[in-house]
Amino acid sequence: MTLPQLSPDQAEAWDALAETLAESGIDLISEEIVPPKPGKGRVMAVIGKAGSGKTLLLAELTRALKSAGVEIVSGDYEGKRRKDRRTVAVLAPTNKAAFVLRMRGVPATTIHRILYTPVYDPEYERIADWLTGMGDRPAVENLTEGLTEAALDRAKAFYDQHASIPGALAAAGLRGSDFIRGWKRREDGLDIGLIDESSMLDERQFEDLREIFPVLILFGDPAQLAPVGQSGEMVFDRLAESQRLVLNRIHRQENDSPILDLAHALADPALEFDAFERMIRDAAAADPRVIWAERVDSDLMAQSPVLVWRNVTRIKLIQAFRSAYGAPGDALLPGEPLICDGLELPLKHRRKRIDLEARGLIKGAQVVYLGPGRKPGFSRLHVVGAEDPRLSAASIVKIEMPDVEEPFIPYAARMGATFLHGAAVTIHKAQGSQWPDVQVFAPDISAAAWSNRSEAGIALWKRLAYVAITRAQERLHWVVRARLARPSVPLAIDHLDSPAATLTLTPEAQDQG
Repeated sequence: MTLPQLSPDQAEAWDALAETLAESGIDLISEEIVPPKPGKGRVMAVIGKAGSGKTLLLAELTRALKSAGVEIVSGDYEGKRRKDRRTVAVLAPTNKAAFVLRMRGVPATTIHRILYTPVYDPEYERIADWLTGMGDRPAVENLTEGLTEAALDRAKAFYDQHASIPGALAAAGLRGSDFIRGWKRREDGLDIGLIDESSMLDERQFEDLREIFPVLILFGDPAQLAPVGQSGEMVFDRLAESQRLVLNRIHRQENDSPILDLAHALADPALEFDAFERMIRDAAAADPRVIWAERVDSDLMAQSPVLVWRNVTRIKLIQAFRSAYGAPGDALLPGEPLICDGLELPLKHRRKRIDLEARGLIKGAQVVYLGPGRKPGFSRLHVVGAEDPRLSAASIVKIEMPDVEEPFIPYAARMGATFLHGAAVTIHKAQGSQWPDVQVFAPDISAAAWSNRSEAGIALWKRLAYVAITRAQERLHWVVRARLARPSVPLAIDHLDSPAATLTLTPEAQDQG
């Protein structure tokens, strides 16, 4: 196995992870595996700030495990269990975080998606087994009428390129309702879990993951914001020193990164907010990737939310956005961004909850409204970053108004998915996501600085600024005035990628509409 060039701290972390995996029966050097042995589970954490090489290690570890013969579990199909099988799953807390990894070539899915497994029609399990290399090519005469050799060839070509069973079956001309009969809670454990953005994990998620994975490797940024209610503590903070692998070196991007430079300048304990803003102004004068903005860009709000600290700021910006686009008070326009705020479903509708969560409609999911559904109270939605993004769901959409205690609800089913508007979000909710352009509302960061609040011994404004800045992949817009630029084009949905297949659950699996 050939490794990329690693820095000393990356090499040290790699050696420790390789030793942990070797103890579990996976030798990355000789590329040999043995069946798992029962025993105590192991948790390790790779910890470092943005640019320290966490994603590189995660990607190379995934590649090395695959080369050693470990099966990657993507969440869409697992095949029959074998006694000697070793598995690895790469997971993230949100759809967008998993999507960012997939765009970097890492086969990631969400934690929710791995908690639930699809129930396939037995006839199509034979095709899935063949595609994943666990069975022979099925004879078309034994399959449903209409499936030809050419259709199987299309499925194989699609799977070889994208490693997606649903997409491959769709390429063969099948609909989701042909081959997925529903979803069920995972009953059997897996093997190795690689968890990105683990600073977002709460204790319950952490314990769920420990039940599933005997070997759990967390990748996280200690400078981010801890989950609400955990007093600034992240799940990897409680691990022993021997379990925490710290990456200290910052690896420069090509042509350097002024955004990363600003983020890491926040580590200086003597840095004050005014001095930090002067650094941003200087960076903006020297590099087009940092923009000193006098107003919020409404066109960008339709693609990625403005990041704020205070809820009152979020609500005012959302109202300004809707007014700028001429959105009516009693309806949504196609193209308006939403954030899933959870599923309001009683226990007797557990199957509906599983269906929606398995499709990516989880709390915090970013969604684009496409239009009303066929039934009253239903909405057609595009779930950003989901592997199959299009769905229709019973919706409760809450439009919050400044100085009004109760939100206005233009669409309300009796039960279903609840949504807040997504043109602006709190920095807390933005964790795990990245966008090419990010607008940070600087007056809110200034207010946090004036509050003199701290979290885990670090000034709150610095944590907020760090998380907000590192959401930007290409350009950072530091907005210094509470003004909104008029949109240059109407809201649209034609830029959204069409799914390879729109999976519609069978009536007995959905009765959700």
